[in-house]
Amino acid sequence: MTTNISTPEKGIKVPRPPIVVVMGHIDHGKSTLLDYIRKTNIVDKEAGGITQHLGAYEVDLTRMRADNQRISADKNQRASASSISEYQRSVRKITFLDTPGHEAFKGIRGRGAAVADIGILVISAEEGVKPQTLEAFRDLKKSGIPYIVAATKIDKPEANIERVKQGLAEHEIYVEGYGGDIPFAAISSKTGEGVNDLLDLILLVAELHNIHSAAGASMRAYVIESNVDMKKGIFATLIIKEGVLQKGDFLVAGDAFTKTRRLENFLGKQIEKGEPGMPVSVVGWSGVPKVGELCKVAKSKREAEELALSERGKKVKRPTNTATTLIMEAALLPLVIKADTGGSLEAIEAEIQKRATPEVAIKIVSRGIGSISESDIKLASGSNELAIVGFNVEIDAPARSIVERGGITVQTFDIIYKLGEWIAELVKTRTPKVTIVTVKASVKVLKIFNTEKDRQVVGGKVLDGELKAGDEFNILRRGAQIGRGKIRELQRFKEKISSANVGSEFGAFVSTSIEIMPSDTIEAVTSVEQ
Repeated sequence: MTTNISTPEKGIKVPRPPIVVVMGHIDHGKSTLLDYIRKTNIVDKEAGGITQHLGAYEVDLTRMRADNQRISADKNQRASASSISEYQRSVRKITFLDTPGHEAFKGIRGRGAAVADIGILVISAEEGVKPQTLEAFRDLKKSGIPYIVAATKIDKPEANIERVKQGLAEHEIYVEGYGGDIPFAAISSKTGEGVNDLLDLILLVAELHNIHSAAGASMRAYVIESNVDMKKGIFATLIIKEGVLQKGDFLVAGDAFTKTRRLENFLGKQIEKGEPGMPVSVVGWSGVPKVGELCKVAKSKREAEELALSERGKKVKRPTNTATTLIMEAALLPLVIKADTGGSLEAIEAEIQKRATPEVAIKIVSRGIGSISESDIKLASGSNELAIVGFNVEIDAPARSIVERGGITVQTFDIIYKLGEWIAELVKTRTPKVTIVTVKASVKVLKIFNTEKDRQVVGGKVLDGELKAGDEFNILRRGAQIGRGKIRELQRFKEKISSANVGSEFGAFVSTSIEIMPSDTIEAVTSVEQ
């Protein structure tokens, strides 16, 4: 019996392709950069097969590295291939999210680091920092992911890299070589100058931030785009963050499910499995999965259906006047931990993990023995989410000088339960708010009297609860929510009324962008965020 030594043991950390989003001001070269990378990494016969609606694609670094070695030999500007770390050598691909003009990007940005691992802030070397540059910077800071600044269009006569760095510094964005440690690259998407350096920099940041997957882990992916194709049916594009998605697996994303009868890569080509870091497309869903939804594998079709129905029941089939709590997916508290000994390190790690909650997961991104150093601080630079905690250790002088500038959460302790209490307080501040949704009334639509643009006159009967003028409502069709609206006016026998009770028939003047149909259900709801 032979053993496949290339298959890592379950639980072992395995480098995976980093997932990268590109952001910045309009016309600063985001799309041009992505187009250049795409064209230089996909053979001609495949380039025409790219389906832009996927919003994500992979870059094969094999060709780029060959180019790097060729450039190195010609210009003697790059270190030899032997200087590449084992991590960078093992990562052969980078996944880019095609964000310019992409509707799915709103969902990705809202969820922050749940999908993307690294951001690239693109700035034109001709124009410098613009309002949308700062807006993109704020989005990256909010997401908590590490990012790289890329100055584009350096081939242009008016390009001025120093002006870009100065403009960033004026807004307290300090790049490497200009008072800070944010990685910086100067590139031309027209000539290709610096693009290979940018790709190498992405791998360096990925290595620094320990981007990996665990061998044998359960499949976990996120929906970055979903739509209905007239030929294919309902399809969704997923980014796999953990585990392996096999053809034939049953998938559940919220209240939608499917069997992966056909699995496609970003080129639209059929594949047998999707691995961590890959964008994949899956067709044949029972409903349209919500963008940003967590996607998991079920053991069987029955389990998939039950999970989807359970989720649908939480959102739609709610008992009248019963409050339903809709909790956001667990937030993340990333930590760097340092201790004086190996035994102390194990003890504080156990103490920290006890403080995790269903709403807030704790991820230890780096751990070590010794004082809190400048390299530890750099892990937290550019992120207001990551915190550093030390036990029986000091903060060394170079690190302290950075901490004193502010913006980085660092704390040291010599009593372990005090450390645990501090972590508990951090978890409390990171706990997402919940929305309490209460169904006030359930109404069956009997007739449509008039339809005009976004306003309609409908007739209905109250099945449960009490319907009032001014109520906001959800529109359900065959058990699925299809839209929202508001009751503008209620009437009975052509007389205005303020409310309608159980069993009452009424006429209602409503505003909604959805065309209501007979037999639809209207649920009057109230929502309170806590």
